Amino acid sequence: MSSEKKRVVITGGGIVSTLGSEWPVILANLKAGKNFTRRMEDWAKYKGMNTQLAAPITDFVPPDFPRKKIRGMGRIALLSLVATENAFKLAGLTDSPEIKEGRCGIAYGSSMASPDPMMDIYSMLILNDMTKMNATTYIKAMPQTCAANIEVFYGLTGRIITTNTACTSSSISIGYAYETIQNGIQDIMVAGGAEELSPVDSAIFDTMFTASTKNDHPELTPVAYDKSRDGLVIGEGAGSLILEEYEHAVKRGAKIYAELIGFGTNTDGNHITQPNRTTQSISIQLALKDAGITPDQIGYINTHGTGTTAGDISESWATYDVFQRPAPVSTLKNYTGHTLGACGVIEAWVTINMMNEGWFHPNINLRDLDPLVAPLDYITGEGRAITTDFVMSNNFAFGGINTSLIFKRAIT
Repeated sequence: MSSEKKRVVITGGGIVSTLGSEWPVILANLKAGKNFTRRMEDWAKYKGMNTQLAAPITDFVPPDFPRKKIRGMGRIALLSLVATENAFKLAGLTDSPEIKEGRCGIAYGSSMASPDPMMDIYSMLILNDMTKMNATTYIKAMPQTCAANIEVFYGLTGRIITTNTACTSSSISIGYAYETIQNGIQDIMVAGGAEELSPVDSAIFDTMFTASTKNDHPELTPVAYDKSRDGLVIGEGAGSLILEEYEHAVKRGAKIYAELIGFGTNTDGNHITQPNRTTQSISIQLALKDAGITPDQIGYINTHGTGTTAGDISESWATYDVFQRPAPVSTLKNYTGHTLGACGVIEAWVTINMMNEGWFHPNINLRDLDPLVAPLDYITGEGRAITTDFVMSNNFAFGGINTSLIFKRAIT
């Protein structure tokens, strides 16, 4: 292993989301300025549950993969597989024998696995009957279902890192994959995360009074940073990035979409669910130090922006504490809802593409800025044309797990 740090670039990316999967479609949906929240009429059956809002993917049809290769996959693993397939195609690696030779690994995570097989497992304890279980039940329910299924499907034989760290599952997977390549352990890494929509996810936040209950006006929520916000909305999706050692990518003639130059992560160490402004700002500072750049060089920040009062206020001030200026910011969650374990990679891939496009999406529905949030430049209206060589994407999770990623404009 070389002591010299390797450069790490992004040579492919793929997402499955309410915004779409191809960049032209995603860009059009971002510019349309409408969210994908809908009222889940069937959720009215859950007694005591106040929210009936979510942002599901309604048109997901997995490709016709061989049944033998996907029989151990629930919806969440299928979402992650399609995202990875798209990423490998973009990177020109789908049929490459190289990914099977030990120099390609995977870092992948989610908050939970598919809920239906977990219910089949629990039914044994509740009903004293295990007839609902079969040979693939656990495979669909295990925490590492996405990572394991992807590596088996493609025959990856490098390192595997599973990152089940709630809302930072995929951003921390990107960071760990970056460090793995930096240190010469792998040449290529698949990094990302996924989340399958379940009413349980919404119910968890409902019990904490942090889920939006604007059930009659789904088009108006979530709305981070607005005085009228009333909580988050759960979404679903998946995303995968192909990280590659720079010289390796150049040698094979790969297109480079961005260079990953900074990663910061730490933990709050004081509360499972309450954000900590101080440690959040330290995570951002760690990424800047790793990147070797100053805060003034960052032209745009994609925020975690969940639409919860505590989260919005803490994150905005943690950001301002570092940047000390009205830096341009926006959150993708106002469009997609909170995709939990998938949000970091989806937001990172969208941010990379926006940097290359020179246009950044607005905070849709933001009309009345909460006076308690920090004085940042909250992009509104039709978005913002910004030319910048450096962008940041931040995510924060239950457990006090903070992440910050910095991408540099694609190398030409």
